[in-house]
Amino acid sequence: MKALSILRTAERIAIVAIFLIMVALYFLNVVGRQFGGTLATNLAWIEEAVRLMSLFLVFLALGLALEKGRHVGVHTWRDGIAAATRLPVRRIIDAVGVIFSLYLAWLGYQMTVFVHSMGQTSPTLNMPIFWMYLAPTIGFILLALRYGLSFFGVIDRYSAQDKE
Repeated sequence: MKALSILRTAERIAIVAIFLIMVALYFLNVVGRQFGGTLATNLAWIEEAVRLMSLFLVFLALGLALEKGRHVGVHTWRDGIAAATRLPVRRIIDAVGVIFSLYLAWLGYQMTVFVHSMGQTSPTLNMPIFWMYLAPTIGFILLALRYGLSFFGVIDRYSAQDKE
């Protein structure tokens, strides 16, 4: 699965780069406020930029977190139901996860298109607002991909949980 390895690497690089840029911008903002004056006024855009980056940081990490078994879940309850009913609960969870994630991605896409058609721009960055709505769309597509890969057995997202 070379494509999946490339996707993982790209996600990790993007997440780390976004985080480091956020830290650098916040540091610059603090320094600018400390020295005040025109510098602080010229850096007013940083808060909005960091807020946008944090959206992408969270939503880009959804797929990786699921793949590593880091999403919140009640393992004993899930496994107890599976043992008692002999139902493939993990596969049912993955199937529902794919459907729900794709539905949320579709809603995010619809919202992105709507906001794009309105032509609204952000006050300090002067960039189109639709970028904010693109983050959940991308994130839920990545999440649906991981649920699908888990459903078909390409990845084992439960192995980390089974060791606990």
